[in-house]
Amino acid sequence: MAVETRSTGATAPKRLLSIPRPRLNYERRVWMLAFFTGLPGAIVALALLWTQDFTPKVQWTLTVLIICFWWGFAFALRERVVLPLQTLSNLLAALREGDYSIRGRAARQADSLGEVMIEVNALGATLRAQRLGAMEATALLRTVMAEIEVAVFTFDNEHRLRLVNRAGERLLNRPAEQLLGRTAEDLGLGDCLQGEAARTLQRSFPGGIGRWGMRRTTFREGGLPHQLLVIADLSRALREEERQAWQRLVRVLGHELNNSLAPIKSIAGSLENLLARQRRPDDWEEDLQRGLSVIASRAEALSRFMSAYARLAKLPRPNLQPVDVGAWIKQTAGIETRLHVHVRPGPDAVIQADRDQLEQLLINLVRNAVDASMETGGNIEVGWNIAGGQLEVTVNDEGPGLANTANLFVPFFTTKPGGSGIGLALSRQIAEGHNGVLTLENRRDRSGCSAKLRLPI
Repeated sequence: MAVETRSTGATAPKRLLSIPRPRLNYERRVWMLAFFTGLPGAIVALALLWTQDFTPKVQWTLTVLIICFWWGFAFALRERVVLPLQTLSNLLAALREGDYSIRGRAARQADSLGEVMIEVNALGATLRAQRLGAMEATALLRTVMAEIEVAVFTFDNEHRLRLVNRAGERLLNRPAEQLLGRTAEDLGLGDCLQGEAARTLQRSFPGGIGRWGMRRTTFREGGLPHQLLVIADLSRALREEERQAWQRLVRVLGHELNNSLAPIKSIAGSLENLLARQRRPDDWEEDLQRGLSVIASRAEALSRFMSAYARLAKLPRPNLQPVDVGAWIKQTAGIETRLHVHVRPGPDAVIQADRDQLEQLLINLVRNAVDASMETGGNIEVGWNIAGGQLEVTVNDEGPGLANTANLFVPFFTTKPGGSGIGLALSRQIAEGHNGVLTLENRRDRSGCSAKLRLPI
């Protein structure tokens, strides 16, 4: 019902005030439906009872019985409809509050209400299993975050800290109770939430000074944007890698220098003894010439070694130019003349690369394949393909395969007599300079080795 009111002003707008009409609830509507369902039968029965020739005692007794049965069945029907719904409401309320231990009774098949109870019970069991899995996953995540040596921070849309792990506490040198709720600017992390999402930092924190790797990403929680900030200490890993690199370099340099200096020292001592004799043998000049020849050859080998090291250490950055893949591979494969190199054609492709460096890389791979195949008389195949947005160049041989793959790319490590040991190391350095990957592995279908070079297109 709406009541119209008018303002006393001439130009005042009209306003309508709505008065809500009272509505019967579900229980009363069910009871009234049951009441009116039995009303026609009750009226007919009472009419026949009071129009026939019955004693007043019988009439009043039957009237009371009819009315009692009528009202009783109406209330019984109401209870049969309303009580299951109340039970279902209690079950759903328990599920909403997180209590999944309550189960509905009268869950029977081939019964409408029973099937509803079965589904509600199944829903409770599913939610219970999911909550248990979520709790276990959350506990695992908290354990991992607490134990990893990477500082993890999360900030809300106001740049206030909402979560930090133990590594983050150590990085800022304060407990979590003093950090949570503070802004990124107060914590000295304001610049980390600006600029590039992934970069390297050289700065000092309250808990350490050094080189740090930073990554930032965005996620949503409760419909609001949050930022996840991860800061890792690179100094320790870099120092360990540097130490291992120096150890390998010193080991290789020492080995190569000893290989040259040991015979030079021995022969020089022998020649010194020869010249110190009062009576030299008749062929002392030949011995002197042979000794000097050995010293010269070892000095030349040492010079080649140092030149190879300088070449590996001074590889320039690639000069990127358009390179036709087919022409590059066919021309480079044709340089090898010791064995025929079969070129398997691939799709037409042009990449941005340094043609000279790629030729040197492919020459090293083809030369190694030919050296291996000459031992067994096998074939060499070079081909290329495009997969996943990358160019994949493959060099397959049918040689004896790789006996030790651990030291393949270690500089100056070689298993070939007279080898320099820088071919594969230089090739991998060229590949990585082009943001590519070079791998070597034994072939699975037959004996031999397969070298794969992957470059971005």
